[in-house]
Amino acid sequence: MSYFGKMNYPTRRSCLFLGGLALLPALTRSEETASAAPETPAGKRRLPLETIFRGRTKFDAMLSKAASENWSALPIGDRIIRFAKQLEGTPYVNFTLEIDDHIESPSVNLGAVDCWSFFEQCLGLARMIGVKKDSYSPEDLLRQIEFTRYHAGTCGGNYLERIHYLAEWFFENDARGSCRHLTPTLPGAVRITDRRVSEMTTLWKSYRYLRNNPELRQPMREIEERVEALPVYHVPKSRVAAIEPRLQNGDVIGIATKYHGAFCSHVGLALRTEDGVTRFMHASRDFKKVVVDDSISDYLARFSAHAGILVGRPLEVSESVIDRTTYESNLQKLVG
Repeated sequence: MSYFGKMNYPTRRSCLFLGGLALLPALTRSEETASAAPETPAGKRRLPLETIFRGRTKFDAMLSKAASENWSALPIGDRIIRFAKQLEGTPYVNFTLEIDDHIESPSVNLGAVDCWSFFEQCLGLARMIGVKKDSYSPEDLLRQIEFTRYHAGTCGGNYLERIHYLAEWFFENDARGSCRHLTPTLPGAVRITDRRVSEMTTLWKSYRYLRNNPELRQPMREIEERVEALPVYHVPKSRVAAIEPRLQNGDVIGIATKYHGAFCSHVGLALRTEDGVTRFMHASRDFKKVVVDDSISDYLARFSAHAGILVGRPLEVSESVIDRTTYESNLQKLVG
């Protein structure tokens, strides 16, 4: 694994993430609102469907298999892994979320993934079929992606609405009931302190939207400063083997880096195979495709830059937080 110059930045991936703790219009945990993410409000800037959704044949094939095998009856973690296995071998392509020069939009690409889009599309598909319908459309999946990818679960076309740093993704999605952030409660977890977060603004030329919209760079830096202050915990890699039995299929595994630039450098899913080993399934830059890798602890040991893991456990759609006041209250409690 290589690093950038003298700044000790982690290997560049499109899943090195930015975002701020913006309290935008959103989404309370309520059985009455359990059906799905909200419909797209009128007036949002949205790119054409052929731009934001790629892989319709794969989408239809996966849903046909899911229906025939009744995946919707499975717990969400197992649903996530069923979809993940359908994407095993999919080519790794960097920057799959950078799809336009100006307009930000939820997007899906089932034919090429990076680490972020792989885990998030699996989560979105699993959440989507948790809402019982006779049939599903690309728009159904895009609404689920919007719910988890953007601050407060909504995107109006502004690049700054996207959550770009994975550490913040755990806080945001815990606050709106889509993924419980387990890391601080795990044995051996410790807080990461004195971390400088500046990946996006330092390497802005690598990001299509920042390159073409210079006015976004200063507000992006202000967001990074807020991310730096988050109470981010990780389980150091020397302690990960001891907690692997606690992990479940479909848990979101963020890879904490020891370098400045971001809290996390990679992300994937926990998968317990038939041999009882809890493995790391991810879109791998090294293998250039989606793979089922070594145990999580053995995977971490292969890379000196990997400091440990963050863990999130996806929740059923019935746990979704849709009331803005409750979402804001949840978020404030999580960030302290």
